[in-house]
Amino acid sequence: MNEPHRSDAGARPRLLAGVAAAVVPGHDDPAVPLLPGRLLLRVPILVLLLAMTIGFTAGSIAISIASYHVDAGAAWPLGVLMASPLIFAARWPLAAWRIAAIGLLITVFVRHGTGFMPWPVTAILALVVILFFAGIGCDRQTTVGVGAVTIVGVLLPAVLFGMPGWFGIILAGITALVLTFGDAVGGRRSAEEELRRREEQHRQDLARQAVLEERARIARELHDVVAHHMSVIAMQAEAAPFKIPDLPDAARETFGVVRDAAREALTETRRVVGLLRSDDEGAERAPSPGLDRLDELAAAARNSGLSVATVVVGMPRQLDAGVDLSAYRIVQESLSNAARYAPGSRVHVEIKYGPEALAVTVDDDGARGVPDGTQGGGHGLVGMRERVTMLGGTLSAGPRGTGGWTVAAELPYGD
Repeated sequence: MNEPHRSDAGARPRLLAGVAAAVVPGHDDPAVPLLPGRLLLRVPILVLLLAMTIGFTAGSIAISIASYHVDAGAAWPLGVLMASPLIFAARWPLAAWRIAAIGLLITVFVRHGTGFMPWPVTAILALVVILFFAGIGCDRQTTVGVGAVTIVGVLLPAVLFGMPGWFGIILAGITALVLTFGDAVGGRRSAEEELRRREEQHRQDLARQAVLEERARIARELHDVVAHHMSVIAMQAEAAPFKIPDLPDAARETFGVVRDAAREALTETRRVVGLLRSDDEGAERAPSPGLDRLDELAAAARNSGLSVATVVVGMPRQLDAGVDLSAYRIVQESLSNAARYAPGSRVHVEIKYGPEALAVTVDDDGARGVPDGTQGGGHGLVGMRERVTMLGGTLSAGPRGTGGWTVAAELPYGD
């Protein structure tokens, strides 16, 4: 995994900030949430960290007083500095490391080189855990800086004050090993987060692309509908003076204005939508389909393995071209989704002519996943919603309580 590039000047202030900044967690370090997001996993880890912090802090104080004969007035604050930062190391790893490192360094000077090593073993264990969190939460350059400062700024002074050099090398190796392991874990964690982020972005891009493609398709179809009607208006206005004898000059002039306006509107419409046609020369140029072709849709779906039943409720009426086309597309896409996600299922298509709106309902009894862009499938529901929204209608789509899937749309007539 490629690590983010930082200059030395950018890394050094993060490592060597003042004591005041280190004592206040997050003062110059952004919070790094290293614990799992799920409460079921986070709570046990927090409890374990709390128990380790209490044990390491109490052990550092007790060992300093009982074994190292450090005055209690100094042992208490030193034990707290060395071990207690573990409690927030999972949130502010750099701040926890700074405080612990300062406590370890002060202990070196307080002990004056007496004993095998200046620190209680519990303080070393707390440092190991803190270094692990630092390796997870920091970028690689910062992690290297943490290791260098720990070895040179904490372990080397202890060796100079009398701690055996071979033991200092062992502690330095442990420091490097823990930071390396933490960096590897953090790198994998970052890679997984980046992969999830890219997958989510990819799903959003696919959904946006589906919306744009459906809008372009709607624009082309609307162009066909509008162009047809504007052509009829222009032709009727052109033919009116020849059909009506003794037409007054004012009426003749009015028909000429209507004809010219219709032609101009048709030209502008073709110019605007022409760009959508330019890269789709093979687009279908046949008249826009409607519900009069419902039986053809059902027959095609039966050929794909579905068992389709259609029913028309109410008195059929002349529909606006946009409503008719959108109803056809909704049924077409619903049948395609059923064939793709629930092959062999039984599908019921109902077209209901209500007093104010046309209701389109497509039910199937097949078990399947969600057929939309959020689950990596098709984007048919995106196109349906675009069409219904354009007409001011409503759309609902989802699993049925008894199994299967339902798509229900209401399209206002727009009279």
